[in-house]
Amino acid sequence: MGTSPIRLSAVPLRHVLPRVQLIFKMAGNYFSRRTPGRGLAPRLSLERRGLSALATDKQVSSEERQVDRLLRTYPRPRPDLAPEYERIFLDHYRSNRSSAGVLNGLVARLEGWMHKRVAEAAIPGAAILEIGAGTLNHVPYERQARLYDVVEPFRALWEDSPHREAVRRIYGDINEVPDGVRYDRILSIAVLEHLTCLPSVVARCGTLLADGGLFQAGIPTEGGTLWGAAWRSTTGVAFRLKRGLSYVPIMRHEHVNDAAEIEAVVAYLFAEVSMRRFPLPWRHLSFYTYIAARKVRLDRCRLLLQNVCANR
Repeated sequence: MGTSPIRLSAVPLRHVLPRVQLIFKMAGNYFSRRTPGRGLAPRLSLERRGLSALATDKQVSSEERQVDRLLRTYPRPRPDLAPEYERIFLDHYRSNRSSAGVLNGLVARLEGWMHKRVAEAAIPGAAILEIGAGTLNHVPYERQARLYDVVEPFRALWEDSPHREAVRRIYGDINEVPDGVRYDRILSIAVLEHLTCLPSVVARCGTLLADGGLFQAGIPTEGGTLWGAAWRSTTGVAFRLKRGLSYVPIMRHEHVNDAAEIEAVVAYLFAEVSMRRFPLPWRHLSFYTYIAARKVRLDRCRLLLQNVCANR
């Protein structure tokens, strides 16, 4: 008696995708579970608008209370580095922000996606403020700017930069920028994930924007599966081979905000927010995220500046 052939029916894609997304979400939670701040805030989507972080009304929604809980985690402590990490941190910091070496060169090429997305919004004669400008490596992307100011407290990064002459003023802190100054665009590249007082910095940016101004940020998709796997299998491996140490403490020290938290803060302070991701449009399948925000909510910015990180 012959055997009957096995017939496989095609599984509709709509049934497969939710399961794939669940797998990546679970993996993302694993990769981000040991990072400071994770679990303290809900993963709020940008579709949730009109959130009121500091509301005291008894009728506030669950979303409002969630944002309130997120903002109450600031200012965040930056985990200390053990002595063996402190001894090498400055050298590693400078090396990591150069394009020297095969790995750093590859990272710089990938990060170029963020620089290009930000520069796409360039308009002739714009006044620009860059937050955390580092070695001033974004300056060449903005040749149409009328003036270019930056905030960068680490002098050793920019003092020998070949782009120094293109910058008008360099501030050590965003609060040093005069209140009367206004910028058409305020931007940052791979900076917001590092800020222990993230909400106050974004709020301050909002108060410095000109009417119709644009806030832009390129960030690693911290907390996502692909990003977590990428740095562990590249930078993490190279660091262990060179130093004989785990790279996890460095990342915990450096990245105190994940992508979802950054997105939630920006969505709270701006009425119009859009995002793009690379290489794929899903958080868990992307290395980097680009955020563009308009229509600043000045009342929220001012209220937040009075209540969050006010005494830092």
